[in-house]
Order: sequence, then C-alpha cells, then structure tokens
Amino acid sequence: MKIIQYCQNVLGVGHLFRGLEICRALSEHEVILVTGGPPVETTLPAHVREFCLPILQMDHAFKRLISTEKNMTLDQIKKVRQKKLRALFEAEKPDLFLVELFPFGRRAFRFELDPVVKALRKRRSPSCAIFSSVRDILVEKKDYIKHEAKVVKILNRYFDRVLVHADPDLVEIRETFGPFDDIAIPVEYTGYIAPRPPAQAGERIRNQMGMDDGENLIVASAGGGNVGAPLLAAVVQAFSRLKNGDSRLQVFTGPFLDSRDFDDLRRMAPDGVQVDRFTEDFMSFLAAADLSVSMGGYNTTMNILATGVPALLWPFSTNREQRLRAQRLADRGLLTVLEDADLQPDRLAALMAATLSQPARSEVGIDLNGVANTVRAIETWQG
Repeated sequence: MKIIQYCQNVLGVGHLFRGLEICRALSEHEVILVTGGPPVETTLPAHVREFCLPILQMDHAFKRLISTEKNMTLDQIKKVRQKKLRALFEAEKPDLFLVELFPFGRRAFRFELDPVVKALRKRRSPSCAIFSSVRDILVEKKDYIKHEAKVVKILNRYFDRVLVHADPDLVEIRETFGPFDDIAIPVEYTGYIAPRPPAQAGERIRNQMGMDDGENLIVASAGGGNVGAPLLAAVVQAFSRLKNGDSRLQVFTGPFLDSRDFDDLRRMAPDGVQVDRFTEDFMSFLAAADLSVSMGGYNTTMNILATGVPALLWPFSTNREQRLRAQRLADRGLLTVLEDADLQPDRLAALMAATLSQPARSEVGIDLNGVANTVRAIETWQG
C-alpha cells in the first residue's frame, strides 16, 4: 500500500513525533511523509520518504501564519505549497491519505488541503481512502459552533474514517467536540500513541553517564521548547535546593527554545546539571530517570506513562488540552500537576524531593497500544 501522511507542526513537535511513530510502524508499506513546519532533526526508516513543503508555522499567539522563507510573500508561499502538494498526489496516486488533525484543526492550511481532498473524492480509479488522525482532546475555538459544523460537513463528505489516538475510558473526543453524534463515518479509538523504550535502555543510559545505583537522575523537558523556558529555569534553580542526596539533572530544552533562554539555562546550571536541546533517545532517558519534570504535551505524557517514571507536569495554559489530560491522569494517581505557584524554587524542590521517593509504576490501566491499533485499522480497511 502506498500511503501519503500529512503532518504539519506549527509551534511544537508533538504532532510531528506522533506522526513519525505511525510512519515507522507502517513498515510493510511505502510511506511518503509530507512536512512543512520548522525542521526537526530525526532519522526516518527506509520505507519512509519525506516530502518537504516550504516552511510555514504559527506565531506564538496562534493568530497568524509566518514563514522563514526569504524573498517570498505569504501568499506566494501558499501558492507554491498548494501546487507542490497537488502535484505530489497526481504523481504518486496513493492508496491512502492519512491527515493529521484536519479537519478538526489546521484551519489555516485549508488552502492546500481542501483542493487535495476534493480532487481525491472525484477520482474513481485508482481510489484513495482518506483518514483523519486526531489526538484525544481538541483545543477550543472562539467560533466553535460554526467551526464544528464545518468539520462535520467536511468529514461526512470527503473522509472515510476518523482514528482517535486515545482511550475513551480516560477521555472521549465528544467531550471537546459537541456534534460528535453528527459524524456519519466510522470513528475508531486506537488507544494512545505511546512507544516503549528499547530493552535495557535505562541501564544503558545510566552506564553511559557513569551513574551509581544510589544516584537519582532527574529529566526536565519542555517538548518543542517554544513555551517551556519558565519551567526549565525553575527546575534548574530548584535542583540546587534538593536535599535528597546525590542527584543529577538532565535538561532537554526542545529545539525551538529561544537561544537567549538556552544560554541563560546553561549559565545558571550548577554542577550536576547538563543542558541540551534535543535527543532522539528521549525515551531511554525517561526509562533511566527517577523523576520527570515536564510540560504536559501528549507525547511527553505518554512517554511518562510508558516508562512508569514518577512525574511532575506543568500544563500549557493557553488552551485546555494539556491540563484536561493531566488532571484526569492525576486523579488516577499517575502523576502530579504543577500550578504556576509551584514553580517557586523552594516549593518546587520540595515537590521534586517528595516525588523522587515514589516508586515507578508498571501498570497504568490505560490503552497505550495506539501504534499497533492504528496500523491494524489502516491495513484492514475495506472501502
């Protein structure tokens, strides 16, 4: 099967890395991964080919599209992207178009997605299925009634199936999408996309770091890094106040943290603190860790659940997504939610010390088999 997967990261990296996990698992198929956001260093498997559109992303307020492309206006970039995407489909004639988030989100990219899905629906031979791939919680919209009605219309007219990467026992998509019952096409919950760390990954990392059995490893992270500077600065300051014996702190800022904030973190870091932007081996570091302190994005949260590391989460406050998920998990005793007041260094140090004393959890009671179930849903589809 030839699959074109569209994945547009606009501020962070969560959507992209969730899409990459699905790509990797579709190992029996030819996958073309369409990207068009800020580049992130990652390794693609042999069966995946990346198709890069000119870069577009959202500003920090999620108000407008911006680009790093020089000597081109926004309208010119849009026209180039639209033309390149249409040409890709005409040349490749895929069996499946897997669209990340759209039409539930990515309204700013309708200029290039609408023409593609309309053209695919008109095409009879060879036919191409169209799936929407969406996470558990949708962000709120100001004009939500109009927006949701449009989403239902697009889904019912052009799409074949919705894959929701969630466990409805924790969160149902209808909780953040009012007209759920008006969706006429099949909606399937896959479970959460939660890759597992490699075997003995934690032991390998601790050996690489030369850590003794009695040392604690704390991993602090901020996803893509665009909005995580206050948390990371607080963790570095709190680390100096820890009274739990020997500990080390590994900070991953994310590739998009402002360079000034990155330099500030490195300057303030005491002995025992390592500050890096990014690692492709993040899961192994969590498997090695005694404590994770992080933002509350989907991917990081699922990494925490998959490794069982005790965790403190500071949810992104601009929308409901991270806090809703984090609070549901906290209510089950699976992690602790940090409030803004908790970032005061002495208070955060006390919370870190208390959480370090908690044992890792082997069972979470939530479906984390989203990757395998997504592949099954794609491979068993009969249009």
